[in-house]
Amino acid sequence: MWEAAITIIKQLFLKPATNLFPAKYAPESTLDLLDKVAKQEVALNPPIAVPPQFRGKIAYDRENCTGCQLCVKVCPTSAIEFLPEERKVKIFISQCCFCAQCVDVCPVHTLAMTEEFLLSSYDKFADELIVTDSGELPGSVKRKAKGAEAESSSEEE
Repeated sequence: MWEAAITIIKQLFLKPATNLFPAKYAPESTLDLLDKVAKQEVALNPPIAVPPQFRGKIAYDRENCTGCQLCVKVCPTSAIEFLPEERKVKIFISQCCFCAQCVDVCPVHTLAMTEEFLLSSYDKFADELIVTDSGELPGSVKRKAKGAEAESSSEEE
């Protein structure tokens, strides 16, 4: 209990590590602002880099997924839907709480958290908020296709 209290007190004195979102701080005329930037009358704030271990939009390597459903079972918000006919998953980013439990439990590392965080949309079922395949991920375990296993065993003999 004391550890939590000490952490809270320390955080009271830390500077917030957030980037000012443009909506509140947007200039009245973007063209006037760009003219001033070109004349070096004003400077733009550079974006803040995302911290290490940042948990952004989920990436999914569909090809290497085994369909074990462990990610579906551990997801606290039911953001991952299993597609039984394909033995693959579909991830609804609009429901995701970005806890990364699915990434931790995946035995073949087909899920990863990216640095992408600008995910707002008026439609929670928009294509950019549903992940069905992100391509090959670094560190994922490669699986042989069923036909390739039979071919490689016959070549060895």
